[in-house]
Amino acid sequence: MRHIPAKLRQKAQGIKLLLLDVDGVLTDGGIVMNNRGEEIKRFDVRDGHGIRLLLRAGVQIGLITGRSSKVVSHRAKDLGIRMLYQRVYNKLEVYEKIKRRARLKDHEIAFAGDDIVDLPVLRKVGLAMTVKDCWGELKRQVDYVTAAEGGRGAVREMVELLLKAQDKWEEITRRYYTG
Repeated sequence: MRHIPAKLRQKAQGIKLLLLDVDGVLTDGGIVMNNRGEEIKRFDVRDGHGIRLLLRAGVQIGLITGRSSKVVSHRAKDLGIRMLYQRVYNKLEVYEKIKRRARLKDHEIAFAGDDIVDLPVLRKVGLAMTVKDCWGELKRQVDYVTAAEGGRGAVREMVELLLKAQDKWEEITRRYYTG
């Protein structure tokens, strides 16, 4: 992302919390089950590294998902994500609870979803984002659509947008360039 439009930059500058849907955003939306009924998900390593960069920059991250999966619990723990809500049937209700607990305002929160169930939260947050391969109607409802598909670097793209808009990208990534 080279140029961030002024309106998008303004919204991204004040974000203190990024909330993500899991299936279709952090993963490609596919669900693989083995013969014991155990779920297997594929996560993008660059998305994971992006999440760590965002946490290092002081931006909180949380996951809100309608499904419940041990795999997601393991991935969240591995990445240092403490805010994990699974088997959520009303994402807006959980969003309001998170907002109160974090003592944040709507304009300080970004959310990325990919389907109709995410729409109520996307309409409330300060920065609404989705992935390239989302439910088509969602693209007209959000502030930013990634060039990448869900589970294929879309979260990393969102992280870079936030860090660059907040002028933290250079500082956070400097050590990788200087060795």
